[in-house]
Amino acid sequence: MEKANHSVTEFILLGFTTNPMMQLVLFVLFLGVYSMTLFGNTTLIVLTCHDSRLHTPMYFFIGNLSFLDLWYSSVYTPKILVTCMSEDKSISFAGCLCQFFFSAGLAYSECYLLAAMAYDRYMAISNPLLYAQAMTKRLCIALVLYSYTGGFVNAIILTSNTFTLDFCDDNVIDDFFCDVPPLIKLACNVRKSYQTVLYFLLTSNVITPSLFILASYIFIIAAILRIRSTQGRLKAFSTCSSLLISVTLYYGSILYIYSRPSSSYSLERDKMVSTFYTVLFPMLNPMIYSLRNKDVKEALRKLFKLAQPEV
Repeated sequence: MEKANHSVTEFILLGFTTNPMMQLVLFVLFLGVYSMTLFGNTTLIVLTCHDSRLHTPMYFFIGNLSFLDLWYSSVYTPKILVTCMSEDKSISFAGCLCQFFFSAGLAYSECYLLAAMAYDRYMAISNPLLYAQAMTKRLCIALVLYSYTGGFVNAIILTSNTFTLDFCDDNVIDDFFCDVPPLIKLACNVRKSYQTVLYFLLTSNVITPSLFILASYIFIIAAILRIRSTQGRLKAFSTCSSLLISVTLYYGSILYIYSRPSSSYSLERDKMVSTFYTVLFPMLNPMIYSLRNKDVKEALRKLFKLAQPEV
């Protein structure tokens, strides 16, 4: 990537507060959230690999979503924990660039992966007799690979355009990680072409997948309404309700932050929203996909039973 003309060699992450007591409270809070994130997502990955009943396209995507969330949370939380406890709030220019690149790549990949999961639920409910033939293992692997490829290719575009901006002498980021809004605030000037790139990436990586998901759910609802029995309708809807909750929470928070012009950014408000989809959402996903899922609960009981030593 071409290096911008700037004098900034490192950035200062202000985080959430400068109050030592509150920093300790936040450290304990984020450590607890991160521990639950690691445990929940790792458990789901182990279950989807270990239990043969979960070797289906839906759980293949859920396992990959857990892997992505595990990686996604690890991009932010360790640095947040260090920032809370250390007096050194700095992050190098290269470190900021790497964090920015991986956060964008993983966020975009998750957008595509959620769209692939919506397509999977559409095929399962709209064409149940042809589902096994349509959602082959080869297609599922291809959709996951396309999700990561599309996500990281677009992350290269965003990162190269962002870090070739001309940053002024001010290097204080009023946030807990390197993100578009606070970095734009530090730029001496933001080219119109950069705003065009942002809107292009927003359209291709967020709005387009969300419209695809919306269309999939319209067809899913239409298919559910054609089911005659109430019990059959409830069973069909229960198989896609978890994904609907996940999509609503994730896309809602991302669209709130990145669909507005840079002049309307409010760093304090955006900081709270970005905390949700970067730190809390990866913890919530395992709960969303397991608490109401009988197959996952049964696989978990089976795994714990095997782990218990025989008396």
